Amino acid sequence: MSEPHVTLDPSALSPVEQKLRGPLEEQLSSALQAATTKVEQHYSGENVEQVTSELLDRTKAGLHPDIAAGFQPDKAQLHQVAEVIVARSDSPTQAN
Repeated sequence: MSEPHVTLDPSALSPVEQKLRGPLEEQLSSALQAATTKVEQHYSGENVEQVTSELLDRTKAGLHPDIAAGFQPDKAQLHQVAEVIVARSDSPTQAN
């Protein structure tokens, strides 16, 4: 899986958020990537919905509280990341 990346919709951003879009996307992406790594390392058979929830919780935990409060990721895309984690972990060819 390539590392997940957060892209913000410029039409949904305030003028201040638009000015900070690049650094904000980098921070959100970094938190999501760290969360993905942690969730994948600690995966122990949870279903996709549980993994999705854990990804969101861990991503928000890695952010400044003000940023975490406003972070509303695309649920379908977060779900796709969780599906990859589950599929990878269930694969018999996974290297430990």
